[in-house]
Amino acid sequence: MEALTWHGEQDVRVDEVPKPEIVNPTDAVIEVTATAICGSDLHLYNGYMPGMREGDVLGHEPMGEVVAVGSDVERLEVGDRVVVPFTISCGACWFCEEELYSLCDNSNPNAELARKAMGHSPAGLLGFSHLLGGYAGGQAEYLRVPHADVGPVKVESDLPDEQVLFLSDIFPTGYMAAENADIEPEDTVAVWGCGPVGQFAIQSAWMLGANRVIAIDRVSERLDMASSHGDAETINFEHEDVYDRLMEMTGNRGPDRCIDAVGTEAHGTGLKGVTEKVKQELRLQDDRVHVLRQAIKCCRKGGTISIPGVYLREGDNVPLGPMMNKALTIKTGQTHVQRYLDPLLEMIEDGEIDPSFVVTHQEALTSGPELYETFNNKENGCIKVMLTP
Repeated sequence: MEALTWHGEQDVRVDEVPKPEIVNPTDAVIEVTATAICGSDLHLYNGYMPGMREGDVLGHEPMGEVVAVGSDVERLEVGDRVVVPFTISCGACWFCEEELYSLCDNSNPNAELARKAMGHSPAGLLGFSHLLGGYAGGQAEYLRVPHADVGPVKVESDLPDEQVLFLSDIFPTGYMAAENADIEPEDTVAVWGCGPVGQFAIQSAWMLGANRVIAIDRVSERLDMASSHGDAETINFEHEDVYDRLMEMTGNRGPDRCIDAVGTEAHGTGLKGVTEKVKQELRLQDDRVHVLRQAIKCCRKGGTISIPGVYLREGDNVPLGPMMNKALTIKTGQTHVQRYLDPLLEMIEDGEIDPSFVVTHQEALTSGPELYETFNNKENGCIKVMLTP
């Protein structure tokens, strides 16, 4: 089958790879009908994620039709149309029973590697390095789905793929980010990063009762989407000082809730931001924490910072003193996707939200290498890429 594969920094190719088969009795195999490129894929594309191997199949936002099921699979049948979450979860460990699905104890076969790096292993993830399982991803014609009874959500309506595909990751991720922010009525929520996750964090902040949402980015198309579709006020950090503008907008109190939807590849301004970028590119520093640092400075005293943006290793100059003295609450983590699938699908079916608004580029899977470059360089108004095998 054809698949998008990783061959090193900024080197994604269309390769012929073996078609997946049932390996364990709890597996299913789907024929992929739609998949997407995620902002997290760019961390792999740019060589920042450890544990990648040449030829790894990329992608963690797939959906399709079930074509085979293992002997122990009870919830799915051949012919079912499903969206597959990027988190792989066993459903039986303590963490899964607590609905902390991205912390599953049993789904990462390389748990010892992750434990040495992090202290404990999180769940295995589709298409996201051997540190987190080495599972083949969904930017391919077919996909093996481990623990198929735990996660894939059946779509039994005639909604088009582009409306339900993002249940695989970015819609639940944005929603959990807003949920983690502990939004209360009358709150002002600031969202750093207006990529796809940031767009869904904005939508979700409104759903959870925010009084005001302020979106921060430097890409005009993203800010336009946050304003026109997300009804957010906007700050372009290349034209305005974010701290000064947020203080002006909030009467010097600061936003009540701050969401870092950027993560490790943040673009900072000023000498410190430039230094961080150079150090990361030279592999002298692991993560660029400019947005996190800025959110800590800007968030009101006693406020909450939610971090859905992916961080991979360590970072310099995290302002622990201000964070402690301002009594800030920090919440973060990979998304517990399975927890949100049914309620968010119901929202889509009820017409409360149409997630397809983020799609700016829809092409064949074979256009993937060129679209990785376009998405990475933020060219041609590219905010979200959807691929069709």
